[in-house]
Amino acid sequence: MQIRIIRMLFGFFVLSVGVFLNIGVCTAVSVQSEMRITTIKQEPYAMSKGTQLEGFCMDLLSELAKKLGFNYKVQLVKDASYGRQDDNGNWNGMIGEVVRGEADLAIAPLTLTAAREKVVGMTKPFMQTGISILLRKDISEGTGFFEFLSPFTAETWVGILIAYLGTAACIFVVARLSPCEWSQPQNEQNGFSLLHSLWYTAGALTLQGAGPHPKALSGRVICCSWWLFTIVLLACYFSNLSSSKTSESTHLTVKGFEDLANQDTIEYGCLAGSSTLAFFKNSNNPVYRRIYEHMERTKSFVSSMDEGVQRAKEGNFAFIGESVSLDLAVARHCELVRAHEVIGMRGYSIAASLGSPIIKNLSVAILQLSEAGELAYLRSKWWASSCVADKAKSSVVHQHSLKGMFLVLSLGLGLGALLAVLELTSKSRRRAAEQKKSCCTVLSEELSLRLRTSNANKPQENVDKDKEKS
Repeated sequence: MQIRIIRMLFGFFVLSVGVFLNIGVCTAVSVQSEMRITTIKQEPYAMSKGTQLEGFCMDLLSELAKKLGFNYKVQLVKDASYGRQDDNGNWNGMIGEVVRGEADLAIAPLTLTAAREKVVGMTKPFMQTGISILLRKDISEGTGFFEFLSPFTAETWVGILIAYLGTAACIFVVARLSPCEWSQPQNEQNGFSLLHSLWYTAGALTLQGAGPHPKALSGRVICCSWWLFTIVLLACYFSNLSSSKTSESTHLTVKGFEDLANQDTIEYGCLAGSSTLAFFKNSNNPVYRRIYEHMERTKSFVSSMDEGVQRAKEGNFAFIGESVSLDLAVARHCELVRAHEVIGMRGYSIAASLGSPIIKNLSVAILQLSEAGELAYLRSKWWASSCVADKAKSSVVHQHSLKGMFLVLSLGLGLGALLAVLELTSKSRRRAAEQKKSCCTVLSEELSLRLRTSNANKPQENVDKDKEKS
C-alpha cells in the first residue's frame, strides 16, 4: 500500500514537472515568435522605401515567414559589414551579431563559406553565384575579321549596295535613251554597256574615276548625284572608322581572368574583406595567385560595391565581384558588361545561430520556393534591366543618318531619267516633222531600236568583220 502511494506521488511529481516545462517551452516560443533579423543595405536585396525596407531579401523573408509562421523585426547591421574574422578570432558584421546573439537570423547576400559555417548555421543556398569581372564595353569587346564594316550597320550596307546597282542601271538605260549620248544607234556602238556602267559607278565610288564620261545632260546629272553621294558616304565612313580605331588603341581586350592577369594596362580590384578576396588569397591556381598578389601590392581594393561599379564606368578599371551583383550593375548601367567567365561557384545562404533548429525548416522552405519557381520570379523582378535595348556602338552610322543623301541620289536618278526621255522625245518630234510621220510612231521606233541590244551591236560587229577582211 505504501509502495502504491509512493508511485502515485512520484507520477504526480513527474506530471507537474512536465506541465511546468511545457509552459516554459510555450513561453519561450511565444517570446521567440518575433525573430530578430539583421541585414545590410545593398541593391536590390534590401533598399530603403520610406521607413521600410524592400528588395529581394525582404520578399524572400516575407515568403519564408508565411510558410513557417513567425513574425519578425528587421534591423540594419550596425557596422555595415557582412562578416569577417579578425586576427583575434572575433567576427564583425552580420555574422558577428548572430554569433553574439544580437540577431536570430542574418538574411542578405551572405556567401556560404567554410569559415562562416564553423561559427554559424547556414541554410541551403537561395541563390547561386560565382566570381566574374565587370568592365566597360569598349574594354571587353574584341576586334573581328570584318571590323572594317563596323562604321555602318548591316541595313546601311544593303542600302549602299542597292544605290550602287540602281545608279549603274540608270546610267546604262539613260546612255541608251539619250540621243545626245548615242546619236546613231544604227551605225555606232553604245559606249556605256552594262559592265562599263558598273565599272564606271565603282570607279566613282572609290574616287578613282573611269572614262569615258557621259556627254548628255541627263547622264551628267546622274553622275553628279552619285559623286555627291559618294563624297558624303566616304567622309562618314572614314570619320567613324578613325574614331573606332582610336577608341580601340586606348583600351585592351579582356575576356577572362587570364587576360586580366597577363596585362598591366588596366587596373583591377575587388571588395575589401570580401569572400571574393579570400578566394584569390587561398587559391593555389597560379593565375589567381598573381591576381591576388597584384591587388595586394597595388592596394586596388574598393570599400563598397557602388565604388567598384563607378570606377568600372570611368574606364581603365576592372571590378572583380560576385556574378549576380555584377549582373545587376549591367542591368542598371548600359555601358557596362560582365565577362563570360565565372569561377568559384558558391551560394548565398541565410545565417542563424549554430545548432538552431530553424535552419532545417528554412532550408526546406527555400527548396520549396525554388521548386515552385518563386525564387526565379523574384530574380526576374529585381534584376530587370533598365536598358531599353542593346544599342550598337555610338560610332555606328545607321541608315536613317544618311537618309538625306539617299533622297538626293534618288532625285538625281529620277531627274536624269526624265531628261533622257525628254531628249529622246524632242528628237522624235523633229524626225516626225521631217518624215511627216506620227510622233508616237517615230518614238516607238527609236525605243525599239535603242533597247534591242543584239541589233544595236550588229553594226559594230559588221564594221569589225570588214576590218578583218581588209
